[in-house]
Amino acid sequence: MMLGLVRSAAVALAVLVAAPAAMAAQSEISLPEVDWSFDGFFGTYDKAQLQRGLQVFREVCSACHALDLVAFRNLSALGYSEAQVKALAAEYQVTDGPNDAGDMFQRPGIPADHFPAPFANEKAARAANGGAYPPNLSLIAKAREGGPTYVHALLNGYRDAPADVQMTEGMYYNLYFPGHQIAMAPPLSDGQVTYADGTRASVDQMGKDVSAFLMWAAEPHLEQRKQMGMKVLLFLLVFTGLMYAAKRRVWRDLH
Repeated sequence: MMLGLVRSAAVALAVLVAAPAAMAAQSEISLPEVDWSFDGFFGTYDKAQLQRGLQVFREVCSACHALDLVAFRNLSALGYSEAQVKALAAEYQVTDGPNDAGDMFQRPGIPADHFPAPFANEKAARAANGGAYPPNLSLIAKAREGGPTYVHALLNGYRDAPADVQMTEGMYYNLYFPGHQIAMAPPLSDGQVTYADGTRASVDQMGKDVSAFLMWAAEPHLEQRKQMGMKVLLFLLVFTGLMYAAKRRVWRDLH
């Protein structure tokens, strides 16, 4: 029994020692820098890019991934008119009910609806994806370290596996995915979508566009938050000036 405890302790120690080394090795691969329009204190979303990103999500990502925290009416922030939002929502079938007979039914979407999930439940999603569960993309750009830069790198990070790497069956080598083995097949290919504005749909461009869109989905009020920050800083600047002037006036009278 004592020997077993010693062995268990040795294994635990080895895991604790190896884990930081593995994490360090992973962190050595830095993400490619991307010049996002929304970076910085004065950054804003590029609505044309967000619309392209929505197109990539709808035509590529939505087949497997949910975006159920985003309502169709929220898309007006991307520059769509009320009529365009209604038309887009109506392209989806949404489960509603129960009706008077107690049954659930399908109907065209309306602006108040959220993007419907591609699968009825997690088990159905896993069954359709070889046991892997496609994550909900509603908050993915905030949930992963590196944010949209990581998402962009992941979408562009598929490579042939090095000769010394033993790949698990059904997995794909990705330079930026932790452990480098990912169940998702490369989702993007050049020319996969046709942009309405004529932008060339390269893998890199589509990756940037959908990553920016997912950043908006995760933080739609980013611009308002920055504007509020600017107002607060301006108020503090004026308030500091007034307090300094008052201090000088008070001490001048005392002297």
